[in-house]
Amino acid sequence: NSTLFPYPPLFRSYIHPFGLAQYPFSLTPNTRYFLKLPSHQQAFDLLLAALDGESSFAKITGEVGTGKTMLCRKVLNSLEFHKNRFVTAYIPHPILSEEGMVHAIVEELSIERESNLSYYELLKVVTEAIVNFSREDKRVILFIDEAQAMPEETLATVHLLTNIETQNPNPLQVVLFGQPELDELLERSMLGKIKRDLAFSFVLPALDRDGVEAYVAHRLRKAGYSGRHMFTKKAVTLLYHGSQGIPRLSNVLSHKALMVAFGKGQ
Repeated sequence: NSTLFPYPPLFRSYIHPFGLAQYPFSLTPNTRYFLKLPSHQQAFDLLLAALDGESSFAKITGEVGTGKTMLCRKVLNSLEFHKNRFVTAYIPHPILSEEGMVHAIVEELSIERESNLSYYELLKVVTEAIVNFSREDKRVILFIDEAQAMPEETLATVHLLTNIETQNPNPLQVVLFGQPELDELLERSMLGKIKRDLAFSFVLPALDRDGVEAYVAHRLRKAGYSGRHMFTKKAVTLLYHGSQGIPRLSNVLSHKALMVAFGKGQ
């Protein structure tokens, strides 16, 4: 209907007809869309407080799509303003061997090294870098996403790195983000020390119905919408039941609902 949608075919999407500047329900984590829901804000505040302490490990768990990666990136962005105190490394895909993990840490920390180093030599390089950062009164924070997928031996190697002795306590802190299976991984005997070293642990819950409503409205506003209640109360209730309060599923269903409405010219 050219009256409802007066745009060339290339630009025929629901963005302009619904008064938006961009797609509000993208699945790519974007900290612009971070909503300070009580649970997520609590996790954010407590995690920053834990990193300011002397703990070696912190853990955030939650079901797929509850916002763990978004929270991780929000914390990383926050630490960017404290480069005089923290050096950060982010490992998004930790299905790595022990040597592969050390290589990843070396790359993330931009550590200069010779090529073709042995695993032992790589460990020595990483250890020296962490010690040097400590001498500069900087702490290395290692963020590992999808940590439930890590091989047991690899996670044990990361734990060994937190035991480096320097003039400052805990020169390396590790934050694990993972699905509930991460708790099962930490129950294994080889990793018992990590569980004992956990100073902070938080479970991200699914949203309740009001949370889903606030979440959808927030993303629409951030995408440029300035009208009132694009989604009716009944639609939000259906969305809540369909998504079970999982933000990622809310994104999928909201996006498809707008696509259907656009297609029908409604």
